[in-house]
This record gives sequence, C-alpha cells and structure tokens, in this order.
Amino acid sequence: MGSGPFGENGTLCANPQGMPTSRLKSPVKKKAKKIRYAVMGLGWIARDAVLPAFVHAGRNSELVTLFYHHPSQAAFGTQYGLEKVYSYKDFERGLREQRVDAIYLALPNHLHREYTLRAAKLGVHVLSEKPLAVTSADCRAMIAGCRKHGVKLMTAYRLHLERGNLTAIRWASSGKLGQIRFFNSYFTMQVKPGDIRTKKEWGGGTLYDIGIYCINTIRSLFRAEPTEVFAASVEGSGRRFGDVDELSSCVLRFPGNRIATFTTSFSSDPENAYELFGTKGHLRVDNGYAFPGPSTHRVTIGGKTATRTFGAHDQFGPELLYFSDCILHDRTPEPSGEEGLIDIEIIEALLRSARLGRPVKLKTTVKRTRPDLRQLIESPAL
Repeated sequence: MGSGPFGENGTLCANPQGMPTSRLKSPVKKKAKKIRYAVMGLGWIARDAVLPAFVHAGRNSELVTLFYHHPSQAAFGTQYGLEKVYSYKDFERGLREQRVDAIYLALPNHLHREYTLRAAKLGVHVLSEKPLAVTSADCRAMIAGCRKHGVKLMTAYRLHLERGNLTAIRWASSGKLGQIRFFNSYFTMQVKPGDIRTKKEWGGGTLYDIGIYCINTIRSLFRAEPTEVFAASVEGSGRRFGDVDELSSCVLRFPGNRIATFTTSFSSDPENAYELFGTKGHLRVDNGYAFPGPSTHRVTIGGKTATRTFGAHDQFGPELLYFSDCILHDRTPEPSGEEGLIDIEIIEALLRSARLGRPVKLKTTVKRTRPDLRQLIESPAL
C-alpha cells in the first residue's frame, strides 16, 4: 500500500501522492534586514497569540511598538521590552518615530479600512486580521489605497500556512477521494452578552466572525468561487445578540455541480469540524478551524479508514515570517487583499439571501492564486 493513502501501519501517509513538504524559505543574507512591526488592537487575539508569536518570528521580524486604546494597555509595552508605545490618537507619530515597516491590525472589523489607509499613506505595509473589512466597498478601498502607495496588504488567514489545512487541500485535489461532490461543516460557540461579536455596526454576527472560516476553507478545497448562495438566519434572539445573526445555515453552489453547506452559531455547544465527500472517499477534519490545535484528519477510501493528528502549534509566528518575507523579497502575499475581499462579497450575498428569503446569484472577484503546501511554515506551540 506504499503508493496509496495509507501507510503500512494503517495510518495516513505523511505525504500522500507526492505532497510537497518543503517549507517556505528565503535566500540567506548576512545581516538580513528585519521588518519592524507595530501591533494595533490589544484584545485577546493580540495578547494571547500575536504578541507572543514574535518569539518565533525573530529571523526576519521585530516588534518595535504598540498602539493602545485604553491607557491600562500601555503596560504591555513594558512586558515586551518596548521603549515607547502610543495611543490611537498618536498613530502617525508612532509609525514615524519607531520607523515602522509593517503593522498588524487586530482592531474591531469596522476600523480596518481607516487604519489601513492611514498606514499606507506613510508607506507602512498592512497585515490585517480577518474579516478584511465590513463591506466589499471598504475592502476595495483598502486594496486600492495600498496599491497606490506601493505597500503590501495581506489578510491574516493563518490556516493558509498551517499543515493540517494545507494537507486537507492536497487531499481534495489529489484524486484519491475521486471527484469532489460536497462539503459540510459547522462552527459553533457560546458568546457572552456584550461581546464585540454582537455589535452589528462593528461587523458582528456569526458569518463575519466564524462563518468566514467555513467559506474560506470551502473555496480553498474546491479551488473555485461560488456562483449562487442561500442562507437562513436567526437574528436578534433576545438582548444577548441584538440585531446580528445568532445562527445561520448556508448553501453555496459551485461550478461542476458541487454543493457546500455550513452552519454557524453563537448559542450552541462549542465545536468545529468539516467533511469533504468525493466519489471514492471522504475526509473528516475535527477542530480544523481553531488554534492552536490539535486537529485530526480521518480519511475513508474503499471502506478503510485511517487517522492522522496534527499537534498544537503556533499559527501566528508563521504569518509574521511569511509576510516579512513577502516584503523583503517583493512578493505578493497569497492571502492578499483580494482573498479577503472575495469572502466579504460572499458574506454580503449570504446576508442578502437571508433578508430576501431566496437564493442570490453572484460573481466574485477573480482569484489568481490559492494556498498549497509549498507555503507551509511551522512554529512550535507557544
């Protein structure tokens, strides 16, 4: 069975059908420049994931300052040994004084456009958390602004560099599962009252917050964009959720008579998983969206099932390493601004479908590149 998907011990082969396993590397240079980073938005994603990840990105990345909203957050500068940190009102001054090359935006969704454009005007590259923005118009403005000022814009899709996700993409295109027919997924959690995810004007709701993972994974596995979508949503179920979607179930139609479905919820037992079915076999991925892992693949072909677990690891250090390499070697990031735009175009169509109660046809922005194992970067767990 050496040429098949299973090893001699019945487990998944580490390299089915010649999967590329090399990590992204840059030419070795003496005294190579390090990209000087600022981080803006000191919520949990920055505190628990982005800031600690700089320890794994020292090859080409350096944290030089932070921008805080509340004065109490200035203490993070001392924790990370920074000479000076700045409030939001001193944004441009901080970028200039600290000679910032790139900024990681971990702000609420509705602020991404403003600070991307302000950074771009100063020649600062932007790595923005997803969703890229609240509207497709905002996304296009960010893309245009960065292009105008000659800076790079990357949407922070950490799974585009992560082995488990990239291996699933390889399985989908390997032919081992046959012709891919459909995808199904769920991503659920319990959200507390007052959580930022419940603020509609800030880009709240399940589709923006967690549905975007399902959408992006579908597009990566199918290597295509949907032509029609349908959504049913539960909105405003009590004071806890205001007027955002608390629960959404979605159907996406793709070229080649393929269908994808997923459900997201802010009021259900926390869980995430997806399944991909082909004419010869299927793949199930448990904990495929969350970090730091682990995630588990279960592949069934010809009635035989094998499993493989991908251990917990840092998924944010690789983002910094990858984006810095793109800046240093003048490469366009694969999860570009356009990648973030397409997902927002789809979310807008889904929200419109939910309001109208009928399917909505759409034509998304053209996607030129897609993630694969050649851009794998790995860092140990924090």
